[in-house]
Amino acid sequence: MNVIESLNWRYACKRMTGAKVPPEKIDTILEAMRLSASSMGLQPYTILVISNDNLKQELFEKAIKQPQIKEASHVVIFAAWAKISEAQISEYINHVAEERGVNPETLVDFKSNIVNLVKSRSDEANFNWAARQAYIALGTGLVAAAAEAVDATPMEGFNPADVDAVLGLAEMNLRTVVAMPLGYRDEANDFLAKVKKVRRQKEKLFIQLD
Repeated sequence: MNVIESLNWRYACKRMTGAKVPPEKIDTILEAMRLSASSMGLQPYTILVISNDNLKQELFEKAIKQPQIKEASHVVIFAAWAKISEAQISEYINHVAEERGVNPETLVDFKSNIVNLVKSRSDEANFNWAARQAYIALGTGLVAAAAEAVDATPMEGFNPADVDAVLGLAEMNLRTVVAMPLGYRDEANDFLAKVKKVRRQKEKLFIQLD
């Protein structure tokens, strides 16, 4: 399938079969998310990948009472940094320098721009910004999953604090933003499996300014 065919194929499935997604497909989806766009390249979030059935069951019972959580092969949790520290920014700058083979001192202005931006906002404003960055990675993951013919469902219908508690995220300076189960659609039990995909007409969605 090409990208348009893949996106026509995908939908937010409500039931999954429990079948396991091959590791190579999971790796491809995760690598796509790692390579996703992010403001200044900082990627101020962490992505948790859960395949343990007991942990998925606990998430279902205590935090996300939607069947895809326990029926998925893997549950991906996007968690934004609760607070963005100068130490995290320094770690990023050092990584850039190492990867590009340059002296970190040549990146001092770039680092200052990030630090000043973060310091100019409240912790909550920075968290909200970090959460928006996580959603970009989510979008990339949805497209990558479709390209691999793996079902992926973006999920917000839960209390993030409950997920944080189950996974112990507060101790990791993380707050849950959104979840994405990965697996295979259960066409026999999912009412959406056979219905036509509907999106806004392109002439209403797009405004061309030539």
